[in-house]
Amino acid sequence: MVMHAVLSYIGRVEISPKTDLLHHELLNFMLIIMSTQLLSGPSPRPNDVHPFIDATMSENGIEILPPYPINNDILQTWNLMDSYGTEFPPYLATKHSLRMLIVSFSYTLLSEENQLGVLKRAGSATANIVLLPLSYFVNSSVEASRSQLADSSINILLILIHYRKCILVESVKNINASVTSESLLKDETYFAENPYCKALENVKDVEFDRVDIEGNAHSGPLVRLAFASLFDTLGMCLADETAVLLLYALVHGNSDFLEYVLVRTDIDTLLMPLLETLYDASRRTSNQIYMVLIILLILSQDASFNASIHKLILPSVPWYQERLLHQTSLGSLMVIILIRTVKYNMSKMRDFCLHTNCLAALANVAPHVHRLSSYASQCLVSLFDMLSRKYAKLAELKNDKMQINDRELKDDDKLPEDTVVLYPICCLFVDQSAEFHISTDFLRIVLEILNAILTYALPRNPEVIYAIMHRQEVFQPFRNHPRFNELLENIFSVLDFFNSRMNAQKLDGEWSVEKVLQVINTNCRFYRGDGMKMFTQLRFTYEQESHPEEFFIPYVWQLLISRSGFRFNPNHGSSHDTKIDALWLHT
Repeated sequence: MVMHAVLSYIGRVEISPKTDLLHHELLNFMLIIMSTQLLSGPSPRPNDVHPFIDATMSENGIEILPPYPINNDILQTWNLMDSYGTEFPPYLATKHSLRMLIVSFSYTLLSEENQLGVLKRAGSATANIVLLPLSYFVNSSVEASRSQLADSSINILLILIHYRKCILVESVKNINASVTSESLLKDETYFAENPYCKALENVKDVEFDRVDIEGNAHSGPLVRLAFASLFDTLGMCLADETAVLLLYALVHGNSDFLEYVLVRTDIDTLLMPLLETLYDASRRTSNQIYMVLIILLILSQDASFNASIHKLILPSVPWYQERLLHQTSLGSLMVIILIRTVKYNMSKMRDFCLHTNCLAALANVAPHVHRLSSYASQCLVSLFDMLSRKYAKLAELKNDKMQINDRELKDDDKLPEDTVVLYPICCLFVDQSAEFHISTDFLRIVLEILNAILTYALPRNPEVIYAIMHRQEVFQPFRNHPRFNELLENIFSVLDFFNSRMNAQKLDGEWSVEKVLQVINTNCRFYRGDGMKMFTQLRFTYEQESHPEEFFIPYVWQLLISRSGFRFNPNHGSSHDTKIDALWLHT
């Protein structure tokens, strides 16, 4: 009854200066009553009790509500009900609530009533007012409260789409209750369908309304939204983590929106704030960096995306401080930032998953590289140099450990049985051994990236050839290495060809960068790739973990608690092992 009343008001009453405060308080109320998740731990279990969230998820007993009459672009994108008395399927109640949440996220920005310019509209519409300087353009308390409403709405939406109701299967109910291991529960339980998640996955672009009217059938809730407006709004909000999470949910779960993003010619609207987030990695959370990299990996799976980012030229990149980047392609900037993220991760975070995602995105882009900038090319070779030095240190350490173990086996003097000083060393050796194999794989991926550029895009990338020639000594130690020699054959084949062409030149004076590039450009046209081995293109795809809720539920609540203004005390309440379960929030 409570949730029926709350959703009835949210879905029926127009957002206006007289009602927006109550809308805001009702969303705050929903946030608080949904916080029962804080007592349950990151992995949903059959005995979890979330009565209010379950009532929100229920498709039964919620009446169909008439749309509130707001005349603006965002509401015109929805497939509204024709009349108040028409019968509709039960899912439309959930659809209507979802509409309210997305509408309030974009309400002020997309309103026709506000014609005071992009800066003011952006300042009053961002989900968490992350564009603080622009708030000076907001001169009314009503618009400020609408920004808070958008903030609360996106928070509730994230909770709803990531909620999972765990249900014990019938065949397990009669088993001895002592069987409670989490691994067993995961195998013998299932998650009920989430109607909000389903609705978000089925969001359609309003521009294709006619196609759907002509007979395309849709299974599940169907909502309509102006993808163009949503695309632009997200581009203004991606400095905020909640907007990044929403973008991830859309590009991963909604194939229509992903396709729309990939065909946009101004993909820099989304890509630039994402790359800037990676550039400021030291001031971002590891989860935010991880989500941005996943989005880039999903986008890089498309060949047209990889080709288009190299055709889009950026006049400047004002937030990049290491050097001036003028007339740099978006693709070159993406390569630079991904490599920079790998280097930052190696020195600070040491997260192998982040390494893998960065290199996977680079590998997807590599065959489509076009006119990679000199700086990006230098960064690519520098990345190989850095990883090769890391590999050499780990290989040396591994050989030292093996020699030590051999000497110990030959030693007749045995240690006392209670001696345990070598146990940490053995553990360290195991960890270093795993790190050594991972480092080997990373080095191979970088070599495959260079191979893909030289094999499929050599004539279009003279700067890459120059960078390899300039640092060709870094490849020499691995020329006969059994793990890398086949990949280095192509690199040395290219080096031999262009070195011989340079040696054949009669030069007056010393070589300069311009003269070397001139020789490379001239001979690129004559390079036929004789002796080059064709390797299968690396193509990485993103697959979500089997239990993504274990990551997303804690992450969403961690974000909401840090910015909601409410103080939650998970130690209060009746829950088994509450103090232990509450620790997931800080993990």
